[in-house]
Amino acid sequence: MPGHTTTRSEESVYESYVLDVRIVECRPADAGEPRYRFEGPEHRDVTFEDPETATLYADVYFAVNGFVEAETGDRGIPPEIVMAGKDALAAYMSIQTSVRWTASFYGAEPQRIERYISSVRAQADRLREQARREHTE
Repeated sequence: MPGHTTTRSEESVYESYVLDVRIVECRPADAGEPRYRFEGPEHRDVTFEDPETATLYADVYFAVNGFVEAETGDRGIPPEIVMAGKDALAAYMSIQTSVRWTASFYGAEPQRIERYISSVRAQADRLREQARREHTE
């Protein structure tokens, strides 16, 4: 169609996890900065500006055994995350805002929030490894 331009983006898998969860890198056709989209079963796609935040989102997802954000609003927190404890809650809040904001909310130093995030990442790694073993047996 004359005068009509289609903008396409290039997509590639940035990180692939067990249980059909992945992070997809999306590069816009207009050469803008890439975005990173979290994809999981029965979960709405969520896009982030950087891979660090996208992978942290995936780590929280695994650490709490999945969650659904539907009907939580823009700033709502899924019940699965709240019930998982302060580490998961702090990591999720850091994704939504920042480590500094979360530290202020907790009345803590940013280093404490970083430790909570590290704990969530380690837990997610353990759970993914366990799932990988279970699905290969």
